[in-house]
Amino acid sequence: MDLSLSPIAHVDVPPDTRTKIRASGVNVFYGDKHALKDVSIAIPEKAVMAFIGPSGCGKSTFLRCINRMNDTIDIARITGNIDIDGQDIYTPSLDVVQLRARVGMVFQKPNPFPKSIFENIAYGPRIHGIAKDKTELEEIVVGSLKRAGLFEEVKDRLDDSGTSLSGGQQQRLCIARAIAVSPEIILMDEPCSALDPIASAKIEELITELRQNFTIVIVTHSMQQAARVSQRTAFFHLGILVEEGATDDIFTNPREPRTQDYITGRFG
Repeated sequence: MDLSLSPIAHVDVPPDTRTKIRASGVNVFYGDKHALKDVSIAIPEKAVMAFIGPSGCGKSTFLRCINRMNDTIDIARITGNIDIDGQDIYTPSLDVVQLRARVGMVFQKPNPFPKSIFENIAYGPRIHGIAKDKTELEEIVVGSLKRAGLFEEVKDRLDDSGTSLSGGQQQRLCIARAIAVSPEIILMDEPCSALDPIASAKIEELITELRQNFTIVIVTHSMQQAARVSQRTAFFHLGILVEEGATDDIFTNPREPRTQDYITGRFG
């Protein structure tokens, strides 16, 4: 079975769906390693796009291209185009700090700042000058915690350290921190892999609620999670985007034999 075939022609999102992110011919190199090969995809607005595939297939590498996190890696080189709302995010004049305010990121391991719960949320609005005064800052903090489904659990302990929370609470704190600066896009890199099933279920419920207001791209090793939370799914293998489409179609009627083999457990 040859799993290193060229990528299929990309099938775009339906014409009545607005595209938020569009990638064309994206390649990523880490030194001599060609980690991502000619990836083209359109990601719709206010929907959840799941990236699936075996470890090392390029899905997290591509996720980090969307907010230019690969810029922090000295040996990384990116070619191709990624547009958000039609704007090339790799144009030299683009302010990367502002890009990362528009494109929030939630990592695999919860990473709250060693500050109070309140200050974890207030940090972003402060540095970006979003809040005019203390009252507005408090409103942003409370509103973000509510949207992350965490406020009722922490409302009496906002001065406690963010690191004192449970793992699931810490991850919801990190999501609240991401949405406090009113991003348009939230990237999630295996956000539930360090959590127990109950905490994971809360994060999944939260993702479903957040997609009403945000475009969400999630990397997940769990095909069941991708099936539960996403509207579209992209399958990566060996640095290639093999197939992308409506989640139901990817899991029940994939076009590519490689996708079928991965979903049925023949490899991965």
